[in-house]
Amino acid sequence: MSQLLLSIICGIFIGAAAGYLGTLMLEKRMALVAGPLGHLALPGVALALIYGFDMSLGAFPFIILGIILIWFLELKTKLPMEALTAIIFAAGVAIAFLFLPIEQAEAALVGNIMEVSFWEVIFTLILCLLIVIIIKKIFPKMILINIYEDLAKAEGINVKKYNFLYLFCIAIIVSLAVRLVGGLLTAALFAIPVCASRNFSHNMKQYSFLAPFFGVIAVIVGIFIFKITAFPVGPLVILTSTIIFIISIFFQKQKKL
Repeated sequence: MSQLLLSIICGIFIGAAAGYLGTLMLEKRMALVAGPLGHLALPGVALALIYGFDMSLGAFPFIILGIILIWFLELKTKLPMEALTAIIFAAGVAIAFLFLPIEQAEAALVGNIMEVSFWEVIFTLILCLLIVIIIKKIFPKMILINIYEDLAKAEGINVKKYNFLYLFCIAIIVSLAVRLVGGLLTAALFAIPVCASRNFSHNMKQYSFLAPFFGVIAVIVGIFIFKITAFPVGPLVILTSTIIFIISIFFQKQKKL
């Protein structure tokens, strides 16, 4: 019972932080960037599984390295960030499958939140709260950068610094999300609750609240279905989010009527 409680608490904070960060990612049309970054985490996850340390700690340095490379290449090449992300993640996946043990592939690909420890939960809680505070602070500036970068520069906003800080926040939450939904499903953890939130919302306040709320609901329902069925938690969380999104489509149609 205590392990179940730890897993639920850890999942709640990851789901809420991913949902809140996803509101900014959707506005910047980057909701799918978390997917390639989750794939990029696979080499670190593989090392963590082989040597027996935390999956998130294994994923983090590889994601940070990928973020730095993407940020640097964007400055040098002026190519779109999503294109550079695709290049980096493909290399990461190729490296991972060179030495990822087949018997441990499931945990790497779809997550394993049910074996989280007390101190891992505390570490996750602190990081998620920190990321939410940072995103709340930089949200208006990032929206301005996205809408009109030249105006943001005229206002004295350091665009390069804020873009890097934004990517760094994504890297941290993706590293934590790998434990919940694995390297394959991270984009859905960010994107689906946000899309459902947009359909339900009438204003920005509702939008910012409902996205993390739906993320939390999906985690709780997914874990309890796991206890009943023993299916992997990660896919159950994503399927729960998908059902919420489908419901939101009908709600959106009613709003238009």
